[in-house]
Amino acid sequence: MATPAADAVPLCVDLDGTLTRTDLLFEAFFVLFKQNPLSIFLCVAWALRGRAYLKEQIAQRVSIDVGVLPYNTELLAWLRNERSNGRDLYLCTATNQRLASQIAAHIGLFTGVLASTASNNLLGKNKAQALVDQFGDHGFDYCGDARADVPVWQKARQAIVVGDKHIAAVARKANAATISFEQKRQLIPLVLKEMRVHQWVKNVLIFVPLLTAHRFTDLHAVIAACVAFASFSLLASSVYLLNDMLDLDADRRHARKRSRPFASGRLTLKFGIVLTIVLLLAGAGLATLLPWKFGVVLAAYFAATVAYSFALKRMTLVDVFTLACLYTVRVIAGGTATGIPLSYWLILFSVPIFLSLAMVKRYVELDMILREGKAEAAGRGYITQDMSILRSFGTASAYLAVLVLALYMNTPEMRQLYKHPQALWATFALTLFWVSRIWMCAFRGNMHDDPIVFAFKDRASLSVLALCGLSMLIAI
Repeated sequence: MATPAADAVPLCVDLDGTLTRTDLLFEAFFVLFKQNPLSIFLCVAWALRGRAYLKEQIAQRVSIDVGVLPYNTELLAWLRNERSNGRDLYLCTATNQRLASQIAAHIGLFTGVLASTASNNLLGKNKAQALVDQFGDHGFDYCGDARADVPVWQKARQAIVVGDKHIAAVARKANAATISFEQKRQLIPLVLKEMRVHQWVKNVLIFVPLLTAHRFTDLHAVIAACVAFASFSLLASSVYLLNDMLDLDADRRHARKRSRPFASGRLTLKFGIVLTIVLLLAGAGLATLLPWKFGVVLAAYFAATVAYSFALKRMTLVDVFTLACLYTVRVIAGGTATGIPLSYWLILFSVPIFLSLAMVKRYVELDMILREGKAEAAGRGYITQDMSILRSFGTASAYLAVLVLALYMNTPEMRQLYKHPQALWATFALTLFWVSRIWMCAFRGNMHDDPIVFAFKDRASLSVLALCGLSMLIAI
């Protein structure tokens, strides 16, 4: 890419979507929303007094670690080169002055900062007028990323564009002297990654009541379970999106999670809000096709996951018990969707086995943190010294679940369902082997995902599942 020669013409640089790959208004909003969900009503009242006033009020109430924001490294390298050639750089942004000044101080390249105040939203024509007032008509170069920058590009000597070829074409119509830093985004792969479609495998638990009640040949029940699966998956994805938007700071400090689309800035938070609402409405819409009890369970699941995102995940032990309940709720949802009464034995087995898997999840996260040389998990209530007690609690819960399974095999209910119940002892042995192996993999650092997702990728776990299914068929 050709670069302009270093001269006396100042270079003015936008912040949101240009210098950073995110929008500071939405970043600050989610920090405030996480601090107090009821603040959304205050935001509505502030917005009625204008966008500039809204930005000012939010900026007064939040603190953002500007050191972990997703900066445009390619643009930053170019700006440093321009600065080293003696060029004056100015940060010119619609972001509130408080946050813009913090970022300018962190970057350390800018001669000055022009930003929004409580009474002036420095966007579009307002920004163009401010720059003309300070530097004169065509007395500056401007680097931006959006259609809102068109009035500024029209008044600039040269337009520098950060974005795709479409916004570059828009800039060229406004200013013939245009250069660009092209950014390509493959939207669909990013959306699917952020929705965590691979996590939908956990919703297979909805089909458990069908299997345990031997109703897997009942077409009506199977269709209902499939609709429930789709409803649960869409709603779960909406919560994944919300959780990631609330957890940006912690994710950016995590070795693996920092690459998530929102944390890395590859998907915008504005798009994330819209997608979250669409997924939530789609999941709720599918729920209306099922019995009302399923809708109640789905609503309870949504409330619990939102509570988990806001507060419960930072509470030691409360978080793993919540995760265990969320796994179990999927089994309950399968029963309510299909109209199959759930056995108390099934619930007694589900809670400890899922509690063990939740503790595996936390243990693995702490193990990764320990390998990175850190002492505690960002945004969690655990320190690395908790690993041994989590391992003890988790293995005890796993073996308790296996004990419940063994006790169930000697009940009248089991003998009514199976003609050859002795064949199920293979399931007991296989389950005992599987939970032991899961913890062995976690201890050795061989697990890098949610344990249930790991199980559906792990050949040994899939073999155990197949053999369990075979033993159940033989028992029937």
